This record gives sequence, C-alpha cells and structure tokens, in this order.
Amino acid sequence: MGKKVLVVEDSQFMRKRIIETLESAGHTVVANAKNGADAVALYKEVNPEVVTMDVTMKGKDGISAARDILKIDPDARIIFLTILNDPSIHREMMNIGARGVVNKKNTAEILKLIDSA
Repeated sequence: MGKKVLVVEDSQFMRKRIIETLESAGHTVVANAKNGADAVALYKEVNPEVVTMDVTMKGKDGISAARDILKIDPDARIIFLTILNDPSIHREMMNIGARGVVNKKNTAEILKLIDSA
C-alpha cells in the first residue's frame, strides 16, 4: 500500500523526477517543498507518513528542517536524498533520527526505504 509523502527538494527538475518515481510506485505525494522552511510548515499541515529531504538548499537546509520536524513529531519518518558522499554528514543525518540516507539518483533504494519506513 502506498504512503503519503512530502517531497523536499530545491531543484525543480529533481523534485519532478522524485514525484514521478514515487507516484509510479503507488505512493501519494501530498505536498512538495523547495526549501526547509516550507517543509516544516507543510509537515504540520499535511501530516505525511514519510518525508524525502534534500540536504543542501537555500535558506533552511535539510538537516535543520529535519531537526525542526522531529521536534514537532519525534516519530517523523525522514529519508535524506542527497548526492553528498561525506560519511560525517551521513552520520549526522542518522544521528538526528533519519530513517535512511540514499543517493537521490538510486530510485530502487529510495522506494525500498519508503516501503520500509
């Protein structure tokens, strides 16, 4: 059964690609945001089951947004989608409570993490 997903990605092209991938796999994208501040506001409004979160964005970055969302809802299921390959950043994302970190181009792994979240 598909999940309700909030997609957070600053690149319009990548955001569209992620949404298409999720919807073709049976998930419902309940909202999408282009920055962390919008993500926090939308999280409160749409109550998604899963959040896919970009890391580097103008304004509030993904890690800051994830911390804010987890303050609102400690059970929030956040999966970081990134092209960053820095192990220290990956550890930081997992330490704040992310359910996973995956390369945003790895469609199969994204869908696997969402299904298991």
